[in-house]
Amino acid sequence: MQRITITIDDALLTAVDDLCARRGYGSRSEAVRDIVRDALAPVRAAETGGSAACYGALSYVYSHGTRDLARRLTGEGHEHGVSIASLHVHLTHDACLEVAVLRGPVARMQSYADAVVTQRGVRYGHLHLIPEGDDARTHPGHGDDGPA
Repeated sequence: MQRITITIDDALLTAVDDLCARRGYGSRSEAVRDIVRDALAPVRAAETGGSAACYGALSYVYSHGTRDLARRLTGEGHEHGVSIASLHVHLTHDACLEVAVLRGPVARMQSYADAVVTQRGVRYGHLHLIPEGDDARTHPGHGDDGPA
């Protein structure tokens, strides 16, 4: 691990310290490492031309009363083939939150996310990419071919 020195203004340092306190980081270094990892994840994924396998979480809020929306959303999930699990939560009488856990090539996950969040009735959507590192292994018992 390398040690570096950075210079930031007082207001930004206060924001970093507030982040450390809110999230329970043991040091500023831990917080900065997480911030850099989050910033680099989509960059690393894009550098592969979308062919790199990674994990993702697509979260979106939609109106369950929008005609045929649930059917269209389900169809997109089947068509793209990257969703491995999902969670559905009723937020209000009309709004639902869906979180889809994804795995596959970045380009297919991005295509799926675009197809979902652009549907009429979807009010919010965000795809969070998580790179599958060189040493990544599937969890034992879930179809992995690596060591247990």
